[in-house]
Amino acid sequence: MSNKIQAIRGMNDLLPAQSPVWQYLEGTVKDLLASYGYDEIRMPIVEQTALFKRSIGEVTDIVEKEMYTFEDRNGDSLTLRPEGTASCVRACEEHGLLYNQTQRLWYTGPMFRHERPQKGRYRQFYQVGVETFGIATPDIDAELILLTARLWAQLGLSDSVTLQLNTLGSNEARARYRDALVAYLSERKDQLDEDSQRRLESNPLRVLDSKNPETQALLTGAPELHDYLDDESRADFTQLRAILDAAGVKYEINQRLVRGLDYYCKTVFEWVTDKLGAQGTVCAGGRYDGLVEQLGGKPTPAVGFAMGVERLILMLETLELIPPQVMQTIDLYVCGVGEGAAMASLLLADELREAQPWLRVQTHCGGGSFKSQMKKADKSGALFALLLGESEIAASQVTVKDLRGGLEQATIPQAELPDWLTEHLN
Repeated sequence: MSNKIQAIRGMNDLLPAQSPVWQYLEGTVKDLLASYGYDEIRMPIVEQTALFKRSIGEVTDIVEKEMYTFEDRNGDSLTLRPEGTASCVRACEEHGLLYNQTQRLWYTGPMFRHERPQKGRYRQFYQVGVETFGIATPDIDAELILLTARLWAQLGLSDSVTLQLNTLGSNEARARYRDALVAYLSERKDQLDEDSQRRLESNPLRVLDSKNPETQALLTGAPELHDYLDDESRADFTQLRAILDAAGVKYEINQRLVRGLDYYCKTVFEWVTDKLGAQGTVCAGGRYDGLVEQLGGKPTPAVGFAMGVERLILMLETLELIPPQVMQTIDLYVCGVGEGAAMASLLLADELREAQPWLRVQTHCGGGSFKSQMKKADKSGALFALLLGESEIAASQVTVKDLRGGLEQATIPQAELPDWLTEHLN
């Protein structure tokens, strides 16, 4: 017996029973972003490896350990995208979307990182990303945070997430702080955990978000990031906080929030939750004013965020926040038995879809008795079954059976069916 081929570890199938929840979340996000005037952009999942080395940084964990990189038949080094920001910048620059323009963009799709799979974290995972370009003032930073706060309210998650906020200052201020932090940690290098010792050489700010308790205790006396801020960053951060205060958005200032990628500056933020066990991040972002220039474009202010779809869905399921109607994927199931029933069922279903496009109608195909068809109608989750026998077809009638409520079975003229459904389905 041949071995069955299975999915790659950490890359999961999305089955039909799960799809309605994904569609609900994606639809909610799409409608919200449209209400803020954001446009969708779609990028390929494969890019030149150099794009991520230049944007993320060659000495980050992502580039060193996690990227799926390979050579194609032409000998070019290609990589499955580990995140979307660099791809979005590349696309905008390549197609001339940034020159003397502002852009508010969003995208969704799979990202790829070779890390240990666990619940809510996979090797192929899905993100929604939002990126804005050409706006240097902190009002756009505030808009992105207000947008995410509105999303949590719409999903019922407001009480389950906490906003953590920080500013990294300008690139120059960040460099000065980096030097001070390295000097402090170098004197205590032998007390650092192995991972932090490695980061001290490559990306020392990442030591600040170490999960090691001894390293965190050691950081108690470390230099404070905000003591090194430039005046402009300090003023921008004050204005951002004033907008959030006025809007009633609560936040915690976390000076150890630095984000894991090299390109961030000034505002950084994360929405975190403890509803999935250990504290986890469900949405994160910040400002990256130097990235466009770093990738070959002209200096362009930019700020954005990304949210993990799997983790948000896990939260919705864990907290039982999925509206019942989301799982209701079929309104009507059309059954037919007898001569001409198959054709009559298909035609009736299409007439209903034409008259009432909001209806979700499934027609039974494959024959069988009324009893067997009713079993499939019930299993489909439909609210009503429409029954067509030879007598109904001859009289241009239909019998309606309530599968979920207490309505009595009724036989009505087909011409009156749209009005009857409008009354009983809305």
